[in-house]
Amino acid sequence: MMNTHTSQQYYTELRSLKDRLLAMGGRCEAHIRQALQALEHQDAMLANEVTGTDHQINADELAIDDLAVRILALRQPVGKDLRFLLTALKVVTDLERIGDEAVNIAERAEELSSEPHLPETWRALPEMANAAAAMLHDALDAFVEEDAEKAQSVLEKDDEVDEFYGQVMRKSLEYMAQHSARVKAAMGVVSCAKYIERIADHSTNIAEMVVYMVRGEDVRHRGKK
Repeated sequence: MMNTHTSQQYYTELRSLKDRLLAMGGRCEAHIRQALQALEHQDAMLANEVTGTDHQINADELAIDDLAVRILALRQPVGKDLRFLLTALKVVTDLERIGDEAVNIAERAEELSSEPHLPETWRALPEMANAAAAMLHDALDAFVEEDAEKAQSVLEKDDEVDEFYGQVMRKSLEYMAQHSARVKAAMGVVSCAKYIERIADHSTNIAEMVVYMVRGEDVRHRGKK
């Protein structure tokens, strides 16, 4: 049994870990918004700002990993606390990859900033990105609130983003067939759609881990062949 002082330190460490994860998630959400704004306005400077601040998310990952491993080693948690720490180690990896996808969008935005105008197929991207960002936000809320039902609702929204991606692909193929000189620009839009789709996938991963954390139930790969 931990004494009262040690117990207070332990729960302070768990709270700090949760707060750091939430702050990292907030940075990821901000980077997604900025990357899409850079694309929409063909703003190379804003795109550079996103790529230039990615080191903050990488630093978050290292700090959170270090804290989680230290708690595991020193406190030897069991039960729900152990599942929380295992979930945190998974969540931080998905958040870092979401940050990478935001950087990828920003890099395509920078490339497309020199185009006279964006291909019409880009118009589906803001709504698609909003849907993916909402999934991330809700998944993080579910993590903080330890709400398995909210996490489950995130899983159900992934199909919506997949449908957006399919629409962008179909319209982009049609666009490229009609505008052969703009294939490269259209492919840049397709790439952005793929990055957004991956953000939704990583958000789904976070939601699945929240269900595991709360219920001890592994729902990964269900319904998948």
